[in-house]
Amino acid sequence: MEKKDNALTVLGSNTTAATFFASVSLTLSSLIGAWIANSSSIFQSELIYGDTRPSTMSIKYISLLICFILAFACFVTSARSFIHANYLIMIPDSKIGAKYVELVVIRGGDFWSLGLRALYFAINLLLWFFGPIPMFATSVLMVGLLYYLDTNTTTLHRHRSPEKQSLTL
Repeated sequence: MEKKDNALTVLGSNTTAATFFASVSLTLSSLIGAWIANSSSIFQSELIYGDTRPSTMSIKYISLLICFILAFACFVTSARSFIHANYLIMIPDSKIGAKYVELVVIRGGDFWSLGLRALYFAINLLLWFFGPIPMFATSVLMVGLLYYLDTNTTTLHRHRSPEKQSLTL
């Protein structure tokens, strides 16, 4: 029973975090939309190094909007998967196998990861407004960060059955 409570706590925390990031992504999309609608010329000044033609700025705005909306969709799908897994765990006397619940949680984690990657990429796109040099610098830093996250020394997930784990240890 304690394992079930721990799993529900973790799923609840993941659902809350995914909902928070979905809200942040949607809010930032709305701010970008309001920024586009604003006719001020703050980005036509010396703040930007590089091309400031209206067509180029439109491409930058639209690509940033797409990135934030993609992050929103991924986080909503992640929250949906975690809620689904929570529901499957809570069903009393369920005939649903643990393997199916595990796959639903893995799917939620995969969408969570895609949403974070979309937000990471949005940072580069946001700095693209200020020119190619800040974008290049953050791209180089992002490669290092993502390499570190992808080659974590501790395993984040153990998706193997117990018999497969004993063979690899």
